[in-house]
Amino acid sequence: MYNAQQTIDFSGKTVIVTGGSMGIGEGCARVFISAGANVVICARGVEAGKKLESELSSHYGEEKCLFVQCDVSNEDQVKNVIGKTLEKYGRLDCLINNAGVHPEDERIDDVSVEMFNELLVLNLTSIFMFCKYALPHLRKTQGSIINMSSLVGVMGQRLACRYVPTKSAIIGLTKALAIDEAENNVRVNCVLPACVVTPLGEKLMNLTDDPAKQQKLIDSWHQVGRTGSITEVGSVCLFLASDMASFLTGIEISVSGGADLGYGVKFF
Repeated sequence: MYNAQQTIDFSGKTVIVTGGSMGIGEGCARVFISAGANVVICARGVEAGKKLESELSSHYGEEKCLFVQCDVSNEDQVKNVIGKTLEKYGRLDCLINNAGVHPEDERIDDVSVEMFNELLVLNLTSIFMFCKYALPHLRKTQGSIINMSSLVGVMGQRLACRYVPTKSAIIGLTKALAIDEAENNVRVNCVLPACVVTPLGEKLMNLTDDPAKQQKLIDSWHQVGRTGSITEVGSVCLFLASDMASFLTGIEISVSGGADLGYGVKFF
């Protein structure tokens, strides 16, 4: 019987989080493992991945977390993550496609076709590959896919002519797969974060002349007066993966703190 007061229990289920060693991916890993899930985190950086694997395993049990090194733009390495997951846990219930990169500010004049295509592979084609190779196993468990887009995928963003298209396309891929996989009882949804405190975001902010002033400006973009946290995004993903969201597919959820509400400052 449905209980509105129930907490989400993901015990016995397995989730893959790409780009899971830091940032939003780390937040997803922490939230899912705290809900009982087996968590497979993949990322390029071995040191950060092993460190998080060790921390989570020591707290939740050494069999609960697995790190697999992966360049998500490499098809063979994507297949390897799926294979290692099934080898260790025997099932896959949720795929969170989180890995991606946001370049520094740039104008189209300074972006080569090669640079555009490289980011397309890293931010979009990688998601296509993970979905392709995970779906045969998600169909068996009637699991779900959660694709990490961005609020700028629907709003646009200044000086981001190659980043924004990748995030917009993720929304389109989500909707197309949601239609195709409905007959298999696999739900596919999309999360659109606004500004979230991550190492990548901090790196970009520290490139400015006055990081503290820049942080205050970024906070002001959100109606709630602050940026979000990685676990706040992770909690939304846990909800989408759970039975509590069983009637949700093909949607995009803005985790935005109200950044997409009301008029904003366009120039001074």
